[in-house]
Order: sequence, then C-alpha cells, then structure tokens
Amino acid sequence: MSEPAIASASELCVKYSHHTVLDGATLAIQPGERIGLVGRNGSGKSTFLKICAGADTPDSGEYTTRNDLVTGYLPQNFELDEEATVLEATLAGAQHILDLLDAYDNCDMASQAGADILEEINHLDGWSVDSRAISLLTNLHAPESERIINTLSGGEKRRVSLARALLAQPDFLILDEPTNHLDTGSIEWLETFLSRYNGTCLFVTHDRYFLDRIATRIVEMAQGKCISYQGNYTEYLISRAERMSQEAVNEHKRQRFLKKELEWVRKRPSGRRTKSRDRMDKYFEVADQEAPEEEIDVDLIIPACGKLPNRVLDCEGITQTAGDRTLFRNFDFKLEPGERVGIVGRNGMGKSTLIKTLLGMIEPESGSVHVGMRTDINYVDQNRLLMDDQKSVFEEVGEGQEYVKLGDETIGLRAYLRRFLFDDDRINTKIELLSGGERSRVMLAKILKRGGNVLVLDEPTNDLDLATLRLLEEALAHFKGSVLVVSHDRYFLNRVCTGILAFEDDGSLYFSPGSYDYYLEKKAQRDKQASSYSKLTTSKDKPKKVKPTEKPRKLKWSEEETLKTIEGDILVAEEDVAAQEAVITAPNFYAEHASDYQEFEKKLKEAKEKATKIYALWEELEAVKAAYEEYANS
Repeated sequence: MSEPAIASASELCVKYSHHTVLDGATLAIQPGERIGLVGRNGSGKSTFLKICAGADTPDSGEYTTRNDLVTGYLPQNFELDEEATVLEATLAGAQHILDLLDAYDNCDMASQAGADILEEINHLDGWSVDSRAISLLTNLHAPESERIINTLSGGEKRRVSLARALLAQPDFLILDEPTNHLDTGSIEWLETFLSRYNGTCLFVTHDRYFLDRIATRIVEMAQGKCISYQGNYTEYLISRAERMSQEAVNEHKRQRFLKKELEWVRKRPSGRRTKSRDRMDKYFEVADQEAPEEEIDVDLIIPACGKLPNRVLDCEGITQTAGDRTLFRNFDFKLEPGERVGIVGRNGMGKSTLIKTLLGMIEPESGSVHVGMRTDINYVDQNRLLMDDQKSVFEEVGEGQEYVKLGDETIGLRAYLRRFLFDDDRINTKIELLSGGERSRVMLAKILKRGGNVLVLDEPTNDLDLATLRLLEEALAHFKGSVLVVSHDRYFLNRVCTGILAFEDDGSLYFSPGSYDYYLEKKAQRDKQASSYSKLTTSKDKPKKVKPTEKPRKLKWSEEETLKTIEGDILVAEEDVAAQEAVITAPNFYAEHASDYQEFEKKLKEAKEKATKIYALWEELEAVKAAYEEYANS
C-alpha cells in the first residue's frame, strides 16, 4: 500500500485578466518524490509553486497538505533583509530552529517542556545549524558570511536565498529556477545534495542535465492542467513523443469519422428516426471533443549577417585586476569567423569583465584589443535593458514600427513576434503581466532584431523555458556569424559551442576546441597527466628550478606559439597511439602479421615516446609560464 500524499492540489483555477493560467490543475505529491515541473513560460509553473508554498491562493479549487508539514521555498523573486549579513539572512531560513534554541535556553531544562524542546532540536539537527549554514554558503560559492546583503549583486543574493531555503532541511522543498546564476561547480554540488535529500522536492528549472539527474517524475503544465510522466527528463521526452503520436492517430480517426458522418448528415436520411437521432447524438459527441494541443512550429530568427571580416575580434596581452586580485594577465585570444565560443568558470572570476574588455566597454590595464573593420557586434547584456511595464509586447519590441528589417528581408512585427512563441493574445499583453521567461523572450526579440555579425550573449539562458532554449540553440547553431556566450548551462554549451574558454580554478584562462564535454574530458586528462608525468619523467626532462631571488625567464615568441598549438599536437599524438593499439589488439593481428609483428610494436613504441615528449614539453612550457606569471604578480 502506497503512503498517503504529503500534499494534494485539486482542480486549481487561476485567471489573470483574460488569461487563464491554471484550469483544473490536479496533482498528488508523494513522500520522497523529486518532481520537475516543465512547460512553456506563462503556462502556470511559478503560479502553481506559489500556491504549493502558501504564497498565493487559487481562484477556485483546493490545495491541502499533511499536518505539521515543514515547507521551504525559493521563489524567482525573493526578498532578503537588506541590512542583514549573509550569515544572518541564511539563518533566517531556519527561524523555527532558532526559536527552539532560544526557548531551550530560557526554559527549565529539567522539565517535561524542556525535554520535548530538546528532542525536537535533536530531531532537526538544530545544534549544528550555524555550521550547516556556513557549509551551504561555501558550497554554493556565496559571498563571505559577514558581507551585508545590500552590497551584493543579484546573482550573489540568489545564492544566499538558495542557502536559506536549503538550511531548514524542510519536509517539502519548493525551488523556482534554483540553478539560475549558479556556476557549474555549484550546480553539480546542488545535484548531489538533492539526490541525497530525504524530503520531497518540487522544482522548476531550464537546466536539462539537472532535470535528468534529479527528477523522479516530470509534470508538464499544459492548457492549465498537470500531465504526469514517471522518470527523468529523457524518459519524459520519450513518453511525451509516444503520447503525442497516439493523440495524432486518434485525432486523424476522429476527423475521418466526422467527415464520414457529415456526409451522412447532409443526405438527410429518412425512416428509422430513432437510429438517426442516435447517430446524430454520436456525431455531436465526437465533434465536441477537444483536439490535442497543437505544437507551434516556429523558428527563432537571428537576422542574417553580412560577410565576416578575416579579422573579427582579438586581443594581445590584456590584463585586468579587481582590487588585489588578478582576473586575467597577459591574455591572448582570437575569435575566428564563424566560431562560437562559450566562456565558463565560477562566478566572480571575471567572465563579464572579460566580455566588457573585449567590447571596449572597459579599458585593459595593459595589452590591446582589436576589432575588425567590418565587425558589427550585437551585445545582449546579463542585466538586459529596462522595459516599460505599461507597454504591450507589440509596442515594446516594435518601438513605433510595424515591420522588422532582417538582413535583406522585411517582415511584419506580429509575424516576427510569433517566432518568439507569442500568440496574438500575448502580443497585445502588457509587459507587467508577463512571466519572467516571457519578459526574457521580449528582450531577446528586441535585441536580436538589431542584427550584427558577432553576437555576444551574457547568460542568455536564464529564465528561458525549455521550448525557447531549444529555439535559441538551433538559431545559434545555424548563425553564420561569430558568437561569444557566457553560460553555465552545460546542455546549451554542448549544443552550441565550437570552443570553450575556461576560467580555471588555478586562475588561468584556457581555450579548448570543441564542446563543453570535450573540454571536461581533456581537463581531466591534463590534470592526470600533470600528476603522472611529474613522477615518470626524468630530472633532465623537467624544467630547472629557479631560485626565488632570480627573475624567471619569459617564454620566447616561438615557445608561446608552440604552447598555443601544443594541445592539438597532443590530440594527434594520442590518436596515433590509439590507432596503433587498435591494430595490435585486433583478434586476427598475429594471424595476419606473424612475420612483421615486431615492426608494428616498434611503431607503437615510437608513438608512445612521441606522445611522452610532447607532454613533457607542454609541462615544461606551462611551468616556465606559471613561474614568470607568479613572479610578475608578486
């Protein structure tokens, strides 16, 4: 027998003006479930979460919970005490524990009341609440615990708010876009935390890897209702495709039946009136059935760009610091025509500063930035632009115009907005009535119509629903210009990027060709090789140690050029070793090469030696570079 639900929503209805958000939404939430809520922006996900968290009430319907259910909630638009410290704001999430500790200090500890309070504190692990708060802040890379909330950025405040929601270890945890403004390391930590979490979790996120790894059930919000699918996001996609396929078959049968019956009705058959009435009733019954919701087939338009110059954007030896901390030093980079580079790294390491330096918004402290003569940059800021809440979507994007110029093509503004998943009703809706994701789509529509042959996007995926994310990914993948994009969305990076520029934990900037997964794979190999080759190589292979009092030498120009391409040489060498090993380990190798097998073994040995030498050279050049940078920074 299954356990009773910890919370149940029954026939919830919510309507804003003429827009119905929830229309009979019903859902039973079982203990220990991790439910991912998905659906288009404006489908009612955040509204449903607010009702579950007790922050909102439905127009009709009922939401009930188990008695004494402790609920933790991270909304999209959270509030923190602006005068509190980071630690104080975090501890506020466990106020009921703090109240118990205070009550215990002020009661007769030998009394029954004191014993009851002590039992409750032990049950909630209340004695460790301070240390747990600090641990959460550390793992989420939140600001220092003594910082004041009103000095923090929006992303920093969100990490503090998330720590506050997690601290109380509630029975029911409700999270609205918990991965927004989190770096990759924090997202992976949160995945581990939630996978071990004993309570129940209901969450909304656009991070598809997060959905895949955490969700035990996916609930889709569509037409104001909840459609439930067991399993993670991948299993949901499969089940949903099968359901839609079956619905399409059923709808085809329904239309064929209606067409046949309509022909019969028009003939106005005489005789046997009872049978005629029965057949007419059946016709109208089938005709009244709703057709399945039609998927809007759209393409997000990124205006066609002109011919790219040979020199798009590059920099030489640029350096930026923040206080006494170096963000990047002597950094060289070249954005190639048609290249799509993802910039990754923990929050606060300098990603946005690098973007602004490359765009000329901030002057580098040293070095130079060069922009091609025909380079036309379109920059989508992390904070986006301000919008007039009293204007409609049409007025805000159109800016007084009813047509949009896209390269050599001109299309109507309404047709353009439909490409961003706005139907006719929503096109005329005021900005203030839109969901967070819809506002993001309005901003994208407004900015992308400007054109440009280089797109620079700072966290474009925040607040976008999964449907819009897929459109943006497809549009960027087919964009003929160059792209620089800052993002923590691993799925997005893998689908879009042809190269990754990473702010690594040792403070260096590292460029890797290929997808984000390829970068992670090669980084793991670099870390392993750096450790193993330091033990395996002889002392003559290692760079000579420089006395602390001596000035380390700088890399020669030829060595710098070698270091730029050595990753590719390592890749080729590894592939050569793998190819040679594949030949020798083939089942029929000795049968076919009994007379010359020693020649193949010699080739394999030479390939391994070549790879070893390249790795040793890479290690030596990196060591020289690191020693010089350490000396220059000291």
